[in-house]
Amino acid sequence: MSKTANGPTLAGKARGLAAEVRRQKALLKTGALQNAILNSANFSSIATDEKGVIQIFNVGAERMLGYAAADVLNKITTADISDPQEVVARAKALSIELGTPITPGFEALVFKASRGIEDIYELTYIRKDGSRFPAVVSVTALRDAQNAIIGYLLIGTDNTARKQAEAALLKAGALQNAIFNSANFSSIATDAKGVIQIFNVGAERMLGYTAADVMNKITPADISDPQEVVARAKALSVELGTPITPGFEALVFKASRGIEDIYELTYVRKDGSRVPAVVSVTALRDAQNAIIGYLLIGTDNTARKQVEAERAQLYKALQDKNAELESAKAVAEKANLAKSNFLSSMSHELRTPLNAILGFAQLLETGAPAPTAAQIIRLHQIVKAGWYLLDLINEILDLAVIESGKLSLSLEPLSLSDVLLECEAMIGPQAQQRGINLLFDKVDPSWFAHADHTRVKQALFNLLSNAIKYNRDHGMVAVTCTALSPERVRISIRDSGAGLPPEKLTQLFQPFNRLGQETGVEEGTGIGLVVTKQLVELMGGTIGVESTVGVGSEFWIELIRDVMPQLAAEHAMAADLAPPAQGNAALRTLLYVEDNPANLMLVEQIIEGHPQVRMLSARDATLGIALARAHQPEVILMDINLPGLSGIQALKILREDPATAHIPVLAISANAMPRDIQKGLEAGFFRYLTKPIKVSEFMNALDMALERADTESDDAIIPAPL
Repeated sequence: MSKTANGPTLAGKARGLAAEVRRQKALLKTGALQNAILNSANFSSIATDEKGVIQIFNVGAERMLGYAAADVLNKITTADISDPQEVVARAKALSIELGTPITPGFEALVFKASRGIEDIYELTYIRKDGSRFPAVVSVTALRDAQNAIIGYLLIGTDNTARKQAEAALLKAGALQNAIFNSANFSSIATDAKGVIQIFNVGAERMLGYTAADVMNKITPADISDPQEVVARAKALSVELGTPITPGFEALVFKASRGIEDIYELTYVRKDGSRVPAVVSVTALRDAQNAIIGYLLIGTDNTARKQVEAERAQLYKALQDKNAELESAKAVAEKANLAKSNFLSSMSHELRTPLNAILGFAQLLETGAPAPTAAQIIRLHQIVKAGWYLLDLINEILDLAVIESGKLSLSLEPLSLSDVLLECEAMIGPQAQQRGINLLFDKVDPSWFAHADHTRVKQALFNLLSNAIKYNRDHGMVAVTCTALSPERVRISIRDSGAGLPPEKLTQLFQPFNRLGQETGVEEGTGIGLVVTKQLVELMGGTIGVESTVGVGSEFWIELIRDVMPQLAAEHAMAADLAPPAQGNAALRTLLYVEDNPANLMLVEQIIEGHPQVRMLSARDATLGIALARAHQPEVILMDINLPGLSGIQALKILREDPATAHIPVLAISANAMPRDIQKGLEAGFFRYLTKPIKVSEFMNALDMALERADTESDDAIIPAPL
């Protein structure tokens, strides 16, 4: 090889010159890419010196904030275009978080970055015209070759239109290299064909490749989930109406057409593991607006995906639980409906014969010729036993009503002396049959409780009945009443029975638990004490028991005391004994629609003492409607459960017929559930009487209906108190 006297040969110089030309072209290519990135208008890029004074203000910042670069360069800091209150709040929050005082101002915006801490936060920017917009700002400290801070780069995206766009800027020289040394996000820049030209440290950290592994070798499609790339190509082909090739084109097609593009994508790391990312794509253009490459800025989406997965699992679990609850609710509602129907049916079937028993017994008590003294005693026992049987029926119904929360109480001053006298009279025959000695203390007549008369008597009768039922023959039951305080009074019932061991006392108030007495001679359901306890507690009282095996038991209830009311007792007695109102002496017609012969006979005998009233009867609603139209009775009595049309259906027909619309119609039914009564009154019955009827109540209702018929008024029907 020939040489000159003073140096390399001519051929050697030529080869060196060619190498230098290639190096310069590579630098120009990289510089063009970096300038295109810096001049992108899709995000704001504000670079400051180490004191915060703005040194670079790209076109994205100009577009976003309304300032020209000349307005801000070397004049203000980024704190001057930020919401001052948010800057102060950030300084306080960071002071607490990092345990060091931070001055409100630019320091608060870059403090973490200056300490090498990753910092992405939300901030409100203020435009030149004073308008405001939310932004997501990523801050990076820019360092020279000696790792000294030479400034800060604040990359902002308008958070109004998009929430997770990251932006990266390329900058010539040391400032540009510092930008790409940020590890907060992956920045992958390609040439126009997609071959990777820049692969920043954030991309290295996120994907596990070094820049040397990928630059000038592969495209971003090669490190993306291939199935997702194919799916994206198909979806975009449909969306945009043009065929798109699976591969790099699918990742940048929208950006190449100037369409903003942010999407989710799964990257595949060098070790084969996968990372979900949110990718923002920008087409990089030269001075002639020709595309010279693409910038893909990615953020790790793992945390958000995990939250979404957990949320989806929770949502599915919630749906499964809701379905389970709906199913359980449907089963419970079906069971509750079946129970209600059964109770309603049982109530009706038991009340119907009781109506005849109690009705005729009441007629015998007050009929002519008057019964003998012995007959009066026997009739009295029949009536008491009948009403007691009715109470037992009601006890079962009460349990259902109490459990449903629909029991209504009439809380008023209650004479304890009177209620205990009533209980003594009711329980006497039962005690006498067993030879039980009843001891009732005399109670001060001025002692009153704030309670429901019927429910207190029901509770006491149940306790007294148990005290006799489970006593020894010729034993003793003692009833005492004690004022515990000005606010509380206790009624105690002590017996001489076998007593209960402690383990059985804890089971006393469990439904249908007879404490081993199921095979005994005494009858019972095991719900009496449950109902008693719930009734007492609904009245604001308490119930308790003490028992000793071989000695006996003492049950007690405590009630709220009340003051003695000023009652006009003589007037009340006179009202009770007053004969039924005679009204107009003209003959009145009463139509009774009833399919039960015993009930028809009972009402016939009740009105025998009223010669001014004659009664017509019909065994079904159809015949009853015909008789009402033909005879125009003053009052109609209507059973509810009739063959064919029901009583409510018949009432509707009568109300719609002008010839019968004015006639008062009283319901007399064994359907005695609260919902049945409410349904009847809402249908338009003048009164709703339940079987077994009380003769005095029946006559009062009938007299009121006859008075209504006399007025021939069109006034609205007023339901009677039950």
